[in-house]
Amino acid sequence: MKYAQLVLGPAGVGKSTYCERLSQHCEVVGRPIHIVNLDPAAEAFHYPVTLDIRDLVTLEDVMEELNLGPNGGLMYCMEYFEENLHDWLGEELEGYSDDDYLVFDCPGQIELYSHVQVFRTFIDYLKNDGWQVCAVHCLDSHFMTDITKYVAGCFQALAAMVHLAIPHINIITKMDLCENKSSIDEFLIPDSQLLLGELQQRTGPKFLKLNQGIAQVVDEYSMLSFVPLDVTDEESIEVVLTHIDMATQFGEDAEVKVRDFDEKGGADD
Repeated sequence: MKYAQLVLGPAGVGKSTYCERLSQHCEVVGRPIHIVNLDPAAEAFHYPVTLDIRDLVTLEDVMEELNLGPNGGLMYCMEYFEENLHDWLGEELEGYSDDDYLVFDCPGQIELYSHVQVFRTFIDYLKNDGWQVCAVHCLDSHFMTDITKYVAGCFQALAAMVHLAIPHINIITKMDLCENKSSIDEFLIPDSQLLLGELQQRTGPKFLKLNQGIAQVVDEYSMLSFVPLDVTDEESIEVVLTHIDMATQFGEDAEVKVRDFDEKGGADD
């Protein structure tokens, strides 16, 4: 089985930093991975790039040639990527075989994961080619400082989960910058009644029905939860990777090594 992570989330939440530290961690533990850049606006990398969408299309060229702004240009780039999946990406992926592991560092435009078809098409392509795919959705720990930002982040993650319909791990990044880590437990598994109470304190009585509707959605889609990530802590990175491995069933198809036992119950050396 071949495995792939799609690292998603808004701009600036630490997707590329996660990819960098994951690459370093896996190198230390002897686990080979290959990182693919899918952001046509990327400028520099702090990790080795195996494949780069900029060899196919760049945001700078699209904006200059088609007179588009950053958002429209990025949408055009990703639609162009979708049109060339078979010709470009298919050819690039031909050399990968069982037990290969790819990490796709994706753009920060959330529309790509919530309501356009580009990534659904991409995921279907990977799955048809034998890849086991997991989404890793990143949310900045700064969102926990404001309940309205946190709820918006939850709904972004939830929209991606529903739209992409693949195993999905949500992580709260930049925990190394979080001053009060002891108070994060209530944010890891959203509690609808707690959210409702805090929203009411922030927004007032006239938003009661809206806040109740938000709480109801959180209740009905009770699959939303987060794993904290501190990129300065190797154990934290390993915990996140373990969650992803469980979601993709990584390594479960490996052959089990059985030791031979003699009649007295001792192992044969």
